[in-house]
Amino acid sequence: MSLERLTLERRQVWLYLTMITAGLLVGSAWPDLGRFFEALLWPILIVLLYATFTQVPLLHLRDAFTDHRFLAAALTGNFLILPVLAWMLVQGLPPDPALRLGVLLVLFVPCTDWFITFSQLGGGNTARAMALTPLNLLSQLLLLPVYLLLVMGNELAAVLGLSDIWPALVVVLLPLLAAVTSEYWITIPERRVVLRERLAWWPVPLLALVVFLVAGAQVGAVRGALGQLAVVVPLYVLFLLLAALSAKGLTTLMRLPADQGRTLAFSLGTRNSFIVLPFALTLPSGWEIAAMVIVVQPLVELFGMVFYLWWVPRKLFR
Repeated sequence: MSLERLTLERRQVWLYLTMITAGLLVGSAWPDLGRFFEALLWPILIVLLYATFTQVPLLHLRDAFTDHRFLAAALTGNFLILPVLAWMLVQGLPPDPALRLGVLLVLFVPCTDWFITFSQLGGGNTARAMALTPLNLLSQLLLLPVYLLLVMGNELAAVLGLSDIWPALVVVLLPLLAAVTSEYWITIPERRVVLRERLAWWPVPLLALVVFLVAGAQVGAVRGALGQLAVVVPLYVLFLLLAALSAKGLTTLMRLPADQGRTLAFSLGTRNSFIVLPFALTLPSGWEIAAMVIVVQPLVELFGMVFYLWWVPRKLFR
């Protein structure tokens, strides 16, 4: 990864904050643009997910199984411990199903892209991080409906059916299939790999555009939900602390080396916010807070990663 891209990814939180502010200002000044922003949001999300998925080695899934202890720790942490932890944390939130759904959506799914960058910056095992990403991606797509059915089955079914979420399924599955096809095409011949490197620059500016559009389209919902948004920020901070401590416990239990423990901490601490954003955007009127809390989460997470980069290699896994 180039130094320029590392610098961009380390400072991306300020870009997102700027774009959210700009979106709120534009949405307040010209509220009629809301429908245009909502229409533009979907194709931008497709391109964003495609650019992100191309960075996941989807054709190298079996590489994840080369280290069974690390794999067991990562799967146990991401798909057993953290979902239970997320469910426990939302019990302290106001009894608003839309608010709780948004938090659960984003905390249930582990990151598949920038946690590799933070693992590299934090002295983790980058090879293990890259090998884990395709398994994390496929597992979350399969398990997310199961988790939501278990914790919010009746409430969710009352407002959302399969006919309502098909646009979100298309937005996620279409770029995923395109990325699988692209990966095969890019690697044969190998000189096309430069295309993947160019696509790796896209997610940060595209996500900045997405948060601008969401803020501009939902400015009214944001104003009405400021109090609720403030409630979820401490929850996300607590989640970051508990995720890292869970990684420490799993690393000790599985007797992993320190570099793999750091990678595990960054994997458990980072979430896949924009893969669940399309599903939140399909929710009916009155449930806009779900999308808002999903947009807020990566901002808290990125500040948390600044702390992680000091805490994880210097204190937690020396």
